[in-house]
Amino acid sequence: MIAGAIQQRRTEITFVWREDIMAKSILIVDDSASHRQLVSIALRGAGYEVIEGVDGAEAVAKPDGRKIHLIISDVNMPTMDGISFVKVVKQLPGCKFTPIIMLTTESQAAKRREGRAAAAKAWEVKPFAPEQLPGVVQKLVLH
Repeated sequence: MIAGAIQQRRTEITFVWREDIMAKSILIVDDSASHRQLVSIALRGAGYEVIEGVDGAEAVAKPDGRKIHLIISDVNMPTMDGISFVKVVKQLPGCKFTPIIMLTTESQAAKRREGRAAAAKAWEVKPFAPEQLPGVVQKLVLH
């Protein structure tokens, strides 16, 4: 009886926590369908809503009045690269304070500085561990 009540309480706690995450929307911007899919699977599995864009130009229109809690963007993309995208999206009223993670193959210090100057909050180099991504995202989304 007591064990059942404890298990029920644990389930309720987990549900409330996941319900909180479910309200969080993350925009993934990457021209590689396989990278978008990998990131999307990791985040959806953790309970986040995922919105995808294939490049910066397309992704600028994705918020469409929705609250975006975090953006994960590649740097090297056609039409509009990730740094240009960050500069444009940070001018949108709803995204001014949205944290941005650059997830890219670029590892040069100059590119990192350029990303930080454009207002990127974090810089992760591919390849990355998909199972660690929800933890990184949670730290940025909840703070």
